[in-house]
Amino acid sequence: MGTAERRGAPADDGATGVAEEPSAVRPQAPDRDIPAAAPDTRASERQPGYRPLWREEPARRRRMPDPVRTAAVRAVLVVAVTLILAMVAFLCTLAESWLAFPMVLGSVAGTVVATWGVLDVWVTRQVWNQRHGVVSVPSSTARAMRRERRRARRQARAAERGRGRIGRRGGAGQLSHP
Repeated sequence: MGTAERRGAPADDGATGVAEEPSAVRPQAPDRDIPAAAPDTRASERQPGYRPLWREEPARRRRMPDPVRTAAVRAVLVVAVTLILAMVAFLCTLAESWLAFPMVLGSVAGTVVATWGVLDVWVTRQVWNQRHGVVSVPSSTARAMRRERRRARRQARAAERGRGRIGRRGGAGQLSHP
């Protein structure tokens, strides 16, 4: 039994090339990993054998932080340019062109810059983890520090609101009258 039959796709009749009617397809148990969909009001607009082309799945890993992603993109671009320079240097050497020597110098310099770019990604990632904490660790110190900062900000806002209320009551800013 192929994937199409397991998923409940309309079977294709090999002799006529016409798909079976949906009512003729044998009813099958729904997949356990696909949640049941709510009834759709546009069901009448759909064709009888309609199936979505893909199914949304949650991401397996979290997205990289912006500074790390920026450094990674920069490193990939520099490595790509360095590889192109090295290939051109090799081909110019085979062709015995005068351009071979400048290209070799450029590819050596590109290798140094590419190494710096890859190290930049690693250092940026380490700095990000130190400043913001590793999210996957439940007892992370950074998480506790963020919680404390939030609590302090909440208390400061509440105190500021309280002072504002006292000033609006009238009087000369006194808490009680003599």
